[in-house]
Amino acid sequence: MSLQEKLAGRLSGKVAVITGAASGIGRATALLFAGEGASVVVADVNSDGGNRVEDEITQSGGRAFFEALDVTSAADCRRLVERAIREFGRIDILFNNAGIIRRATVLDLYEADWDRVMDVNAKSIYLLSREVIPHMQKAGGGTIINTASGWGLTGGAKAAVYCASKGAVVLLTKAMAIDHGAQNIRVNCICPGDTDTGMLREEAQQLGEDGSRFLAESAKRPLGRVGTPEEIAQAALYLASDTSSFVTGTALVVDGGGLAGSI
Repeated sequence: MSLQEKLAGRLSGKVAVITGAASGIGRATALLFAGEGASVVVADVNSDGGNRVEDEITQSGGRAFFEALDVTSAADCRRLVERAIREFGRIDILFNNAGIIRRATVLDLYEADWDRVMDVNAKSIYLLSREVIPHMQKAGGGTIINTASGWGLTGGAKAAVYCASKGAVVLLTKAMAIDHGAQNIRVNCICPGDTDTGMLREEAQQLGEDGSRFLAESAKRPLGRVGTPEEIAQAALYLASDTSSFVTGTALVVDGGGLAGSI
């Protein structure tokens, strides 16, 4: 058997719930997980994009459904999990990937923006994990992956609430890993560097900067470029699969070396 054959189907028979799955890192991960044999719950507030991802998976022979989800709503999170159990029977992988950014100092940040970023980036992990973990416990285990950021490990300019929210994700991940390791539930987070997504371009707009110049500045790291959603998805696959069976409570930095001289 070739190495490629050995690595194929690493998620065969698994069920994965992915938030923020309509675009960017979430979309790339949904497609990758489906290609590795997982049944995928595509969850996002963006119905058009979410339905397209569902179609991409099912038309290629995979199993998936899209569910519109406000990750800050406890009722939405409960409804999503109930449907996943009803249709697929179990949840083996939860990828808490939904996130937003507001670029501002604390002096320039509106209170509503603070609350919204903290709710989407951090509180949502609590809400959805609270619904999923009991099902993982009954099944004998599972894996949870949270999207943090390099700015969850070190500070950044004009990103006060984003840094605060992603720092919360890093420590929430570690606390959950401690609490649920005995139940064979592994909890890890990914800390991406600048990645070529719509959110990166939105940052330039928020800061009033030229998009091309902003991307060029973002590429100033040892590997000399920004990442791709597919590269971050590969890190999620590692943490979701049995390849990382002894890995929990970790913050996996995937940033082209951007933080290599910082932490």
